[in-house]
Amino acid sequence: MTTAAAPLRDLHADAPALPLLDLSRFEPGHPARDESLADLRRQARSFGFFYVTGHGVPDALVADLLATARRFFALPESAKHAIEMVNSPHFRGYTRAGLEHTRGRPDWREQIDIGAERPALPRDPAAPAWTRLQGPNQWPATMPELRPIALRWQEEATRLAIRLVRAFAAALGQPEDVFEPIYAAKPNQLIKIIRYPGREATASDQGVGAHKDSGFVTVLLQDDRGGLQVETDAGWVDARPIPGTFIVNVGELLELASNGYLRATIHRVVTPPAGTDRISVAFFLGARLDSTVPLLRLPPALAAHARGVTQDPANPLFRDVGQNYLKGRLRSHPDVARRHHADLIEARDAGAVASGY
Repeated sequence: MTTAAAPLRDLHADAPALPLLDLSRFEPGHPARDESLADLRRQARSFGFFYVTGHGVPDALVADLLATARRFFALPESAKHAIEMVNSPHFRGYTRAGLEHTRGRPDWREQIDIGAERPALPRDPAAPAWTRLQGPNQWPATMPELRPIALRWQEEATRLAIRLVRAFAAALGQPEDVFEPIYAAKPNQLIKIIRYPGREATASDQGVGAHKDSGFVTVLLQDDRGGLQVETDAGWVDARPIPGTFIVNVGELLELASNGYLRATIHRVVTPPAGTDRISVAFFLGARLDSTVPLLRLPPALAAHARGVTQDPANPLFRDVGQNYLKGRLRSHPDVARRHHADLIEARDAGAVASGY
């Protein structure tokens, strides 16, 4: 993640609106495919954020997911605290507002993190540290309906995200399946179901501080209240909810693979007004933790505009996917890191493991 200099409410009055793209136009055989892929490439370089229609996700599933999220956050505090992330060495479960951090500052949101349902790997000092990230989710005992709808959403969002990754590959002049070797079978999947409390319940305007996402793409479902802001050359742009769409943004894996032709985009969330709250569901698709991000050979016309990978000493990017993902988890959730991974913190502080966000 990268810090942005502007204060949280500093929006540029003339900032442009984010683009809206029809995902169905990217499909092979569509008569407007070449034009649409060129538009995707142009908009991804200009904004790195856009809305998608033509995604095929059922409206009923979206409504059920948002309603289920509301019911989860309405559970008694004791029920949510029983599955707190600090109990999970795999960084799964519930996080109270203020306990996740961006660039060392608390984010004022409560959330539950849900990954792929896979068994924990044996804890082996000789194994790569990222192997500690694989493991089961925590589910609230008093709300059994959360698990099936969250895992159904994970399946739908994964299909959608892979469609987007294939479209990005084609837009970069590559075979559509160029990334398949690093996500097939065991992609890194993460759902964050999030509630941002109103300003009267927070310590700052920082719902989430300015940052970049680490995966291929992020697919975001918002309720009817805004708060997401995207950094552009013209200033900060509000990504207001549009019914029937999802917001998609470029992650660091695409930046690494394209040598900076595409750049992961800085974004943040501001706290809702007093007396309100905001629900969102973010899905992050990443590569397998045991994989390495390739450096694509872009067509000369595109390679000439590759800007190189962002150089940020506070957030170095690694082609080793597991290493890149682990650094963010350790920094974002210091309570989990202290309880379960104290040895990694000591190694990081000694310079052996780079810090992230």
